[in-house]
Amino acid sequence: MPVIPTDLILKNFEKVSSIPRGTKYEAGIRRCLIEWAAERNFKSRTDAAGNLAVYVPAGKGAEDRPVLILQGHMDMVWQKIPESNHDFTRDPIQLIREGDWIRANGTTLGADNGIGIALMMSLAEDGSVGHPPLELLFTVEEELGLVGADNLDPGLVTGRTLINLDFDEEGVFTIGCAGGGSLYITLPLTWEKPSADDSVFELKVGGLKGGHSGDDIHKHRANANKLLARVLDSIQRDAPIRLSNFKGGTARNAIPRDAEAAFTCSKEQADLLREKFSVLLQMVRDEHARTEPNLQMTLTERNERLEQTALQADTEKAIRLLVSLPNGVAAFSAENEGSVETSNNIGIVEMKDGALYVVSNHRSSVLTRLNEIIDRVEAIALLAGAATERTKIFPPWQPDNHSDLLKKCIATYKSVLEEEPKVIVCHGGLECGIISDRCGGLDSISMGATIRYLHSPDERLFVPSLEKVWKVLKALLSA
Repeated sequence: MPVIPTDLILKNFEKVSSIPRGTKYEAGIRRCLIEWAAERNFKSRTDAAGNLAVYVPAGKGAEDRPVLILQGHMDMVWQKIPESNHDFTRDPIQLIREGDWIRANGTTLGADNGIGIALMMSLAEDGSVGHPPLELLFTVEEELGLVGADNLDPGLVTGRTLINLDFDEEGVFTIGCAGGGSLYITLPLTWEKPSADDSVFELKVGGLKGGHSGDDIHKHRANANKLLARVLDSIQRDAPIRLSNFKGGTARNAIPRDAEAAFTCSKEQADLLREKFSVLLQMVRDEHARTEPNLQMTLTERNERLEQTALQADTEKAIRLLVSLPNGVAAFSAENEGSVETSNNIGIVEMKDGALYVVSNHRSSVLTRLNEIIDRVEAIALLAGAATERTKIFPPWQPDNHSDLLKKCIATYKSVLEEEPKVIVCHGGLECGIISDRCGGLDSISMGATIRYLHSPDERLFVPSLEKVWKVLKALLSA
């Protein structure tokens, strides 16, 4: 009895999901894939960056066809709900099937890009796929900024055609993407011991949708860091405060769902502070009633004392810096109506080591506009007296509308599914352009199964999309 493709793919996805594999924690999944390859007599190689290539011999009769590269990344974004005790460094992802959808138990699912890995494994295992020689390329640290792709040893692969399996919408072929880069901001703070007579408060924002800073940046989703800073700024204008802690977001490329702050206020101003918060709470709820129905914002007075707080002047400076930093869509494309051209995400904010630490992540399909948004954010930070550090900027992956691979993919999709696929340039980051540049130019495309709410604990995989992706891939590999 033949194996049902979906069952095989999900079996491999469950295996992948059982292994912790966050960014910089790919050693376990790499070891698993090397062992998987050895069991099937597939050779494998790892480069200095930690990227892995598995070499799958051609199916019978396809030995003379050109080598094809299938590619995905090993790492996943680690996000969880506040109530979760999940330890990403140790615990397997708990998969939950609900009808046609699979989600995780209070954490990111890791279908980005675990389902791509599972598809590659399944295609190599299924003897009915008459594929050419395959090079399965598994990269590291994609979620940190395409680090593995940028440091890929080009000798790891020989193919001239690449299919990336890291896109999140079945029926869509992606032929280009935005470039990106991050800015690290450090604002020094002066600290003091708070007065024993001051009131101590904790302000929390939570229940937000969050999501992928590329795919979801245009969906009017609240950023917990920006929302918390705005509320604190409104409060401090009437009731001066001194910050002891501000913490929100855990990934530069995920829209923050939760943020919290601890601060002091004089007892004489405490009632005014509470009144101000009540007004702000209603205002925020009204503004986000349609887009963030589960928004939660709480103000709690604490009995314990704080060890130290930033000076009032430094508190004002820190909060106003956060309020001033742009966030969200900066510009829509003039060439592709409705598509985001340029954006940024205030992904991480934390008070640590005597300073306010901020990570702003930027994307644009136009390289000069990417530099412009980074310059803008940096200028604001420098005006506030902060130090800045830029990561490497990755240029956009430029589309090739005349690609032979694209023509083949469109024709195959129409033939197999009798439907018309979409062809797009996406705002999220993909590794195709960088890998192509490293390898001297490849004919590349990206595709994948349908995934929703990436980079958030709401992430889910649409199971029926797997069979459609499988059929198209099998036909492409067999042609």
